[in-house]
Amino acid sequence: MTDIANIRNFAIIAHIDHGKSTLSDRLIQLCGNVTDREMKDQILDSMDIERERGITIKAQTVRLDYKHKDGKLYQLNLMDTPGHVDFAYEVSRSLAACEGAILVVDASQGVEAQTLANVYKALDNNLEILPVLNKIDLPAADADRVKAQIEDVIGIDASEAIGVSAKTGLNVAAVLEAIVERLPPPKGERDVPLKAMLIDSWYDAYLGVVVLLRVREGVLRRGQRIKLMSTDAGYTAERVGIFRPKQEMLDELGPGEVGFFTAGIKQVADTRVGDTIIDEKNTTAEPLPGFKPAQPVVFCGLFPVDAADFQDLREAMSKLRLNDASFSYETETSAALGFGFRCGFLGLLHLEIITERLEREFNLDLITTAPSVIYKMHMNDGTMLDMHNPADMPDVMKIKHIDEPWIEATILVPDDYLGAVLKLCQDRRGRQKNLTYAGSRAMVVYDLPLNEVVFDFYDRLKSVSRGYASFDYHIDKYEEGDLVKLSLLVNSEPVDALSMIVHRSRAESRGRSMCEKLKDLIPQHLFQIPIQAAIGGKIIARETIKAMRKDVIAKCYGGDISRKRKLLEKQKKGKKKMREFGSVEIPQEAFIEALKMDDN
Repeated sequence: MTDIANIRNFAIIAHIDHGKSTLSDRLIQLCGNVTDREMKDQILDSMDIERERGITIKAQTVRLDYKHKDGKLYQLNLMDTPGHVDFAYEVSRSLAACEGAILVVDASQGVEAQTLANVYKALDNNLEILPVLNKIDLPAADADRVKAQIEDVIGIDASEAIGVSAKTGLNVAAVLEAIVERLPPPKGERDVPLKAMLIDSWYDAYLGVVVLLRVREGVLRRGQRIKLMSTDAGYTAERVGIFRPKQEMLDELGPGEVGFFTAGIKQVADTRVGDTIIDEKNTTAEPLPGFKPAQPVVFCGLFPVDAADFQDLREAMSKLRLNDASFSYETETSAALGFGFRCGFLGLLHLEIITERLEREFNLDLITTAPSVIYKMHMNDGTMLDMHNPADMPDVMKIKHIDEPWIEATILVPDDYLGAVLKLCQDRRGRQKNLTYAGSRAMVVYDLPLNEVVFDFYDRLKSVSRGYASFDYHIDKYEEGDLVKLSLLVNSEPVDALSMIVHRSRAESRGRSMCEKLKDLIPQHLFQIPIQAAIGGKIIARETIKAMRKDVIAKCYGGDISRKRKLLEKQKKGKKKMREFGSVEIPQEAFIEALKMDDN
């Protein structure tokens, strides 16, 4: 049993690629949790996709035992968090379980957009922040400049920031000393009824749901009857333990400790993140302040390429939902693509990773429709509808006005690329709120409509700034917009999978580029095919795929012209009839290509 004064709970926060997972590796190694033989890079990143892309997707926790120079043994509970904006909800719930945070800043790159976003989350949770400058062994590292930047931009004292190289292990021992000396211990009484916070949960095929928790007060013992307050369901804690990073079983977890338990829970949906876990007999307990549930921001349709795979896709999604509570889906049908699902994601990277996991782990071929956001439809009769799918848009005459979501985006960019970034934001209907400087780098704050950001804003930002700009955003408000539904008609038939909501000022250019794209993607038929973009009943752009011409007079050589004329007239009638009844086959590749947005 560890004395509560000797426990330290802390998270590691930073921008993408500033070295969180590498620093975790060194701390684990220094505390002797894994042998040199078992050690591998990014030991806490367990998913294949995390290791390949070099990013952390799920927050991970590990307990370290550290012997301080004063001779006491300290228990350090470390949480490694993701850096990407789409997984910010993972960061916020990890921070709620800690008293301190190690802020890792790259000594050559300096403060980036996500660094700011994560620090503000930590400060909102009243955490003590310990700045660490990583990569000081690089030739481009400039510790003094970055310390000044931390003080200017974030406003925390960086005079005692520790310079380390997580890759080589240089000076990492000083970080362990500072954790013990500068971060506060948790508070909590041992002799009161149990109260714990649910940090995370995931599904294990053998044990059911594994619940990660932080004990606030009281003790969680093996075999104890507990209750989850939000669902009011009672369970028996069958196994109680900690990660080092391997599972290690214990008899109990005391106040301030972070660990896990299993209780034969069948569904991850039953264990809500931020829920309060109490003793079943403790009926007077007040719940802990939980988290806001993760709100999907981007919606898109996922359809199997082969309609026979629909049932496999349904099973794959329900399995994936077991491990990712922020991913939501419901069935939908499309005239062009058949049966599929409308899915909600936290952002485009989240969408990409979910589709990649479905294709890779469950062997599925998928088509994703154009991503869209949630619009609020204010109707003439005073009601309000949420619309996720442009194909479900009601009759325009019934709509009073449409509200679209706006985000507040923070972009940090070197001075040389500022002009290009400002132009990009202006082109996307952005409104500048603020522009300040931190050294030679500009920090721009813009209001942007989310539907202009979800397609390819991040890629465009990286290309106009040669990869130097960093970007972070949060949803700010809903605003009325002059929005219209852009429909695409192929051979006078609307294709619902390609319909989208756009701003009226962008509709014509977007419609024209989609028509031009489809003209190249749909193969020729024996009759001519009109491709049209329309707003309501008004056609705003058109392209025509010419008919494939069959030479019917090839066999007639010499002789009278009237014979040839007769054959050509006959062919003309056949083509006219075919145009009336003929259906156009749109290949699957055409959908995938048409939905990729281009730069104009």
